[in-house]
Amino acid sequence: QLSALREQHAGASERRFSDWLGKSASPADPLLKVAVKPLCERLRLIFFGNFRQDWTELILSDLGVVRYEQVDISTASRGFRSSADVDRYIELHSAKEDFRAGATPHEILPRLPQTPFDNDWLDSRRQRLLFQLAQQLEKSGEFDAAYPVYAACRFPGARARCVRVLEKTRQFGAAHKLLKAALLAPESEAERQHLLRIAPRLTRQLGLPTTRSPKPPPPARIDLTLPRPGPTWWVEGVVRDHLASPAAPVLYVENALINALFGLLCWRAIFSAIPGAFFHPFHRGPMDLYSADFVARRAALFDVCLAELDSDAYLTTIRATFASKRGIASPFVAWEFLGADLLEMALACIDPRHLKRLFERMLTDLQGNSSGYPDLIQFWPAEKRYRMIEVKGPGDRLQDNQVRWLDYCARHQLPVAVCYLQWSEGGP
Repeated sequence: QLSALREQHAGASERRFSDWLGKSASPADPLLKVAVKPLCERLRLIFFGNFRQDWTELILSDLGVVRYEQVDISTASRGFRSSADVDRYIELHSAKEDFRAGATPHEILPRLPQTPFDNDWLDSRRQRLLFQLAQQLEKSGEFDAAYPVYAACRFPGARARCVRVLEKTRQFGAAHKLLKAALLAPESEAERQHLLRIAPRLTRQLGLPTTRSPKPPPPARIDLTLPRPGPTWWVEGVVRDHLASPAAPVLYVENALINALFGLLCWRAIFSAIPGAFFHPFHRGPMDLYSADFVARRAALFDVCLAELDSDAYLTTIRATFASKRGIASPFVAWEFLGADLLEMALACIDPRHLKRLFERMLTDLQGNSSGYPDLIQFWPAEKRYRMIEVKGPGDRLQDNQVRWLDYCARHQLPVAVCYLQWSEGGP
């Protein structure tokens, strides 16, 4: 259609708007142009604290399509403290969008301030972008350019990447020195796991004796050989159906169940009005949820929540939150998954001491440790016990975050097993 119109109206791109209107042009046919879009976008950013959300949030909330937790948002809780903070956010956003559009790290890095912002929430965005730029340089083989960016970055994982870049450039002594310092105070289990994987290579290169950390006892193992199912199947579903019985149901839960129990117990801590956490009434979770100091800023609140697991108080809290907050958006609770029957079965069968262990590990690294849970959970309601089951089909292997969870469960004697499934010959 456009091609046809261009043929009929050659040179039309040079015609004035009034030429197109012809005889209908009059004060009753005005041409309107939005001249304040930059200001409108700035106001939207100030209100939402991001460019992802827009004014449809108000409509969806009014219609009840999405419900949000109501948080007391004071002036102190807002993330932007000045117009300069807004300017910095816009500059960072522009740099990030240009990087996504194909600009090189060398083009973006000069646009970023080299010193941290005095606004921690805003500086966390700068740190994340620095990490992404360093990753791109490393992937491109520009190790000498990547190292100083990693070294100046406080984003989780940057220190381990420094060790790896030093190793790649054969600076084994410097890499080993940094690795030893990092292992004395690892920022997370993920970093520790990464460093321990590098350590034997570095010690061999330096001719040093290799020491290996003692491994936790392996989780229980379930080996299954079953006929290959029909055309519609999935590995976890096959194992679930095979292991389940009326007295011991098996459910596919993966990350959803434990995350939901955590979210229900710690609701008040998660949605506390901490500065930089909430800008407006349309948050699914706090803005600083995955920042390095998220837990530290709420440590006293989380301590109170987890202390309830030392008595039956946690049962009252979780049930009350489930009843009063049902349907309200949460970063941890998937309401469409968590029914009342599943909740009651979990509360009856999972030892609160085990829940405390699981939640304590989550709080050491909320972003990293909110995933990697075993696929299935089996309950024995009559015996008030359970076990978690990770499923691996033919050729599958455990991922790093799954290995960390399994090791943690083994160290703390939490009931977990890994089920390895193979297909029998001649199956359908």
